[in-house]
Amino acid sequence: MPEDPPFIPFCRPTLEDDEIEAVTKTLRSGWITTGPQVAAFEKAFAESVDAPFALALNSATAGLHVTLAALDVGPGDDVVTASMTWPSVVNMIELLGARPVFADVHEDTLQMDAAHVRSVMTPRTKAVVPVHFAGQPADLDALEAVVAGSGATIIEDAAHAVGTEYRGRPIGARAHPAVFSFHPIKNITTGEGGMVTCHDEALADRIRTLRFHGVSKDAWKRYGRAGSSRYEVIEPGWKCNMMDIQAALGLRQLGKVRRFNAARRERAQRYAERLADVDAIRPLGVVPYPHVHAWHLYIVRLDTERAGISRDDLISELARRGVAAGLHFTPVHEHAYFREKYDIAPGLLPATERVGEEILSLPLYPLLPLDDVDRVADTLRTVVAETSHGV
Repeated sequence: MPEDPPFIPFCRPTLEDDEIEAVTKTLRSGWITTGPQVAAFEKAFAESVDAPFALALNSATAGLHVTLAALDVGPGDDVVTASMTWPSVVNMIELLGARPVFADVHEDTLQMDAAHVRSVMTPRTKAVVPVHFAGQPADLDALEAVVAGSGATIIEDAAHAVGTEYRGRPIGARAHPAVFSFHPIKNITTGEGGMVTCHDEALADRIRTLRFHGVSKDAWKRYGRAGSSRYEVIEPGWKCNMMDIQAALGLRQLGKVRRFNAARRERAQRYAERLADVDAIRPLGVVPYPHVHAWHLYIVRLDTERAGISRDDLISELARRGVAAGLHFTPVHEHAYFREKYDIAPGLLPATERVGEEILSLPLYPLLPLDDVDRVADTLRTVVAETSHGV
């Protein structure tokens, strides 16, 4: 009997010999926690996005948490964000005692709808957190126009946006803070990790303090060649610092991001070509303003009536046939905690809720062979053909 073809995973990080050597060298150096590699990674990342300050943390979630805290978001405040996202930002808003307020998205692109943001803002709104979804940028000009004069701060959720550009400038180059992710699924990885970029020195200083216990000196400054053992707590903080082991990996990955993203783009184009004639499947739309797409995710929408199968059943059937697919995302306002606490009824966010039942993410990463892209597309095509014809 012929063997089943190998299972195609949803994601696999691209790790090459020089990255492994850099991590090994760091391990052998005797300095593996926050130190010179983190400082070098911060400097290189800041330069890559034209930002004066970049602060490395152990996750993007920590970056969102510390940035919100550094802006004094807390009880009595509202923070407007998208529901079409991973729960991290909404969890951080909630845990700081503020109230998450959900804005709808443009159905074709899943980018935050600035007009809907305007409609849900109140004098209590302390921040607006757009998500640069799947590697395309949100419309920052439109959002800045909505927020102007309100006293609210934009915090860009740039977890999907390493390598994304908006109107000729990299995400992170605008005046407001942006939070990037280096999770293994992302365009570059440090294993786990995140980075906050900003243009305000006082904000950068406070993030730097809050990410490491609220003390005025980090370990590298205390124990390095020119350091002093004295330290002082300025205000209570958290333990969110990145390690040199992670930063050594991140530095090498950062130098390859254009190559990695070009490989992602090639695979995304291949999917588009292979699925163009499948009526029940269509990719997300392209934003209408100038941009560079980082292709963090390749998401398609399923016309469930035409396909004759639900999105969840389709993902299960693909897995049965050797193809992993993802779900990005279950809308946050539909999760039990938020639905029940804020008494959210269906219909709050029509576009988000509609698309939330239709989307699935196909495997997309630089190491994915083009033959496997074809196999994913062919498997998807076959399943939809069978279910739509009642086979």
